[in-house]
Amino acid sequence: MQQWMQLLAALDVGMVLEHEPLSKYTTWKIGGPADALVIPETKEQLMRLMSFVREHGVPWMQLGRGSNMLVSDKGIRGIVVKLGEGFDYVRFEDETVIGGAGLSFVKLSVLAGKQSLSGLEFAGGIPGTVGGAVYMNAGAHGSDVSEIFQSAEVVLETGELVTYDAEGMQFGYRHSVLHERRGIVLEAKFGLKHGDRKEIAEVLSAYKDRRRRTQPLQMACAGSVFRNPPGDYAARLIESAGLKGMKTGGAEVSTQHANFIVNTGQATAEDVLTLMQHIQSTISSQSGVQLVPEVFVVGER
Repeated sequence: MQQWMQLLAALDVGMVLEHEPLSKYTTWKIGGPADALVIPETKEQLMRLMSFVREHGVPWMQLGRGSNMLVSDKGIRGIVVKLGEGFDYVRFEDETVIGGAGLSFVKLSVLAGKQSLSGLEFAGGIPGTVGGAVYMNAGAHGSDVSEIFQSAEVVLETGELVTYDAEGMQFGYRHSVLHERRGIVLEAKFGLKHGDRKEIAEVLSAYKDRRRRTQPLQMACAGSVFRNPPGDYAARLIESAGLKGMKTGGAEVSTQHANFIVNTGQATAEDVLTLMQHIQSTISSQSGVQLVPEVFVVGER
């Protein structure tokens, strides 16, 4: 590791932080150190970094706002890429909005609404970045990214710069082509429609109020832990099984929303994993449904 770390430090790839605790960057406030956390600020720095990764065979992964990820207590070997402020921007071109991959998806929805552009209202409750939303085909309130997506500029792990249109992204439920063909989104274009600014603001406000009432947003959590099975809701299954409020160490099944696991203060990744596995086994034995995690579990075990 030391050799590639020294070579990396000599490159212009942005800020390089060695042995950086990732608990500082995840909404669960959980996660051990990364060998190197790299924060590029420009497209050129990111392309240079991806070329370095390929040349030296260094394992890598991307971290956005850390809202859909459980990082192991031992941390992550290799390079973790977190886009810097240079990727936090937005441009409007008539009914098209272009968002930098590091921009908050919630912020994008608010800014679009102020431009009287409709179509991004569903994003008001998705606590990730534009890049993460594209990667996951994020959705809520009956809509998702695929319905408004036009194109995205992506740096592949080969260092190659490509542009994907909607067909090329191969969107599915919480899925895109980037799950198979690894790369990092630089920016994305979305097609919206002119609407009534006041009505858009009212919808966003209603969604915000609903989240505040139904989700434990005041606590460290990572959004929905499990995907909804076809024709049902993970939260309903978990609550019906009597698992609301169950604790393992510092991790607890939220008493407000059964498909959320909250960090009550000192939770470890192992606490969360143990609780997730217990939920899965309980639901499987009681109803025959196999709950699939929606959060990504990453790092050295």
